[in-house]
Amino acid sequence: MKKQLLFLFFALLMISVEAQSPLDSLIPVRGLCIAAPRADGLTRFTTFISEELTAKKVNTLILRVDYGYQYSSHPELVGEKALSMADVKSIVAACKKAGITLIPQINLLGHQSWHSSLSKLLEVYPEFDETPHISLPEEYKWPNEDGLYCKSYCPLHPGVHDIVFELVDEILDVFESDHFHAGMDEVFYIGNPDCPRCGGKDKAELFAGEVVRIRNHLALRKKKLWIWGDRLIDGKTTGIGMWEASMNSTHRAIDLIPKDIVICDWHYERPDQTPVYFATKGFDVVTCPWRNPAVAGKQLELLIGNRESSTQVMKQRFRGVLQTIWTSADNFLDMYYGKKPNEDPNGDQIATFNRLFEEIGKLNN
Repeated sequence: MKKQLLFLFFALLMISVEAQSPLDSLIPVRGLCIAAPRADGLTRFTTFISEELTAKKVNTLILRVDYGYQYSSHPELVGEKALSMADVKSIVAACKKAGITLIPQINLLGHQSWHSSLSKLLEVYPEFDETPHISLPEEYKWPNEDGLYCKSYCPLHPGVHDIVFELVDEILDVFESDHFHAGMDEVFYIGNPDCPRCGGKDKAELFAGEVVRIRNHLALRKKKLWIWGDRLIDGKTTGIGMWEASMNSTHRAIDLIPKDIVICDWHYERPDQTPVYFATKGFDVVTCPWRNPAVAGKQLELLIGNRESSTQVMKQRFRGVLQTIWTSADNFLDMYYGKKPNEDPNGDQIATFNRLFEEIGKLNN
């Protein structure tokens, strides 16, 4: 009997070893972050998952859903050409078959507008606006007198979380996911002096309070929070500046939030070594390139170097890479399959995506 149990133990051990790709120990997270497709582009998108992402060894897919789902909890917040439950289930099935972890995203706190258009949340619930006195211009320009990039909701409004958390819960259920990405990047409007609730309050404490509130809501359901990392970096001390880091004092929030949050650390112009900063602070961190193939290659090289040269404790915090795509799913697929040329004069996210996963493929071999 003992021999049989011993044989069974070693058999299960061998199956586990064989099932684990060499890449899983070298680069645990190999991800893509992209806008969720519209309903009329669903079939092409699921084919892309099944054929292309599988071949490239992608194992994590973050879909920026926002208001592109037919929420039953808040139908007033449903956007145009939103995905139905059946649509989402086809994406879920494609990811399960491909062994891909699927993570939905809804932008929380910041990115509640874009240029001259409000998001559905502030369009329907204008009382949540952190800066209602600032109107969106007919023609958006940056820089501008109002310092307007994207609007934020007020994190201290007593009604905002009742609504956004119902959206979060619904999207987690339909996506069958144990992870949620809350965005929270590029938050320029926070603690505005004209806000009757936030004015005069410490911006780091306000930002940390919102992160903790979201994290705790997810933790009650045993779900894990992912966020972008820029607001947790001191833009002045590092010289990184106001886009990929914070110049409005939110960076001190890094010492006020739980360590079980996954940080998506995006840098697009240089391979800044901030993953080391986040890992040293105790966070799991994923390195995120965009449209510069050379930068992405260097970021991958640094990731592998950090994992190789760190203690076992630190090594586990450098989780992997996440290619970010900042265009619609349809536009991305048109460029990916050569139906239209690259439209960005400052870079090429398709070439970056291909370069990154070609390098990963070489490591697998």
